Amino acid sequence: MASGFFAILDDIGALMDDVAVATKIASRKTAGILGDDLAVNAQKATGFLASRELPVLWAITKGSLLNKLIIVPIALLLSAFFPVAVTVILILGGFYLAFEGVEKILEYFFHRPETGRQVIAAGELNDQQAEKAKVRSAVTTDFILSIEIVIIALGSVAEKSLAIQIITVSVVALLATIGVYGFVALIVRMDDTGFKLIKNSGNKSFYASFGGLLVKSLPVIIKILSIIGTIALLLVSGGIFRHNIAWLHELFPALPSIIMEFALGLAAGLIAVGLWKGSRKVFY
Repeated sequence: MASGFFAILDDIGALMDDVAVATKIASRKTAGILGDDLAVNAQKATGFLASRELPVLWAITKGSLLNKLIIVPIALLLSAFFPVAVTVILILGGFYLAFEGVEKILEYFFHRPETGRQVIAAGELNDQQAEKAKVRSAVTTDFILSIEIVIIALGSVAEKSLAIQIITVSVVALLATIGVYGFVALIVRMDDTGFKLIKNSGNKSFYASFGGLLVKSLPVIIKILSIIGTIALLLVSGGIFRHNIAWLHELFPALPSIIMEFALGLAAGLIAVGLWKGSRKVFY
C-alpha cells in the first residue's frame, strides 16, 4: 500500500519535472509576444484618474484571466480535432490587431483638433461609460494577444502528453497575465509613488530627487509605450500572417523579418480600416 502511494508521488514528481522544463521552453518562445503584450496593455491601461487606475487595471486583469479560461480549453480541443481552425482564428485576430495599429497611426496624423463645442460635449459623456469602453477595448485586444501566446505555448509542447500540454499551457497563460499586468500596475503608479517620496522626505534628500524623477518619467514612459504598443500591434499581426500563410513566409526572403512583418501588418491594417470605413458609409 505504502509502495503504491510513493509510486504515485514519484509519478507526480516526474510529471512536474517535465512540466517545469516544458514551461521554461514555452516561456522562452512566448517572450517576444509577452513584450508586445506589455507594451500594448500598458498603453491601454493608462489615461485614467489616479483614483481609478488600479480599479480599471483590475477590471482588465479579470477580463484577461477570463480570456485565458476561454482560450486554453478551446485551443487544446481545436489543436487535437480541428487544427485548421486555429490558423483561421489567428489570421482573423491578426487583422483586428492590424486595424487597431493603423487606426492609431491615422488618428495621430490626420485627427482634426476638436472645436470648443466638441470638447464640452465630450466632457459631458458619462465617465463610467467611457471607462467601460476603454476596458472593453483593452480586454478585446488582450483576447487576440492571448490567443497568440496560448498557440505558441501549445506548439512548443505539441509532442508531449496531453497532461503536460494542459498544465504547461495553463501555467504559461497564468504567468502571462500576472507578469504583464503586475508590471503595468507598477508603471501606472509611478507618479503616486514619486509624490509620496517627495512628501515624506519633506522635499529634501535623495528620496525627494528620486520621487521627482519618477513623476517626470511617467509621461515619457507612457509616450514611449504608446509608440511601442502601436508598432507592436503591427509586428504581432504581421508575424501572424507570415507564420500562418505559407506564400507570405517565402515572400522577399532576403528582407529582415521585422521589416517584412511590419509591412504586412501595415498593409493588412490599411485594408481593414478601408473596409471598415467603406462599410460604415454603405450601411450607416
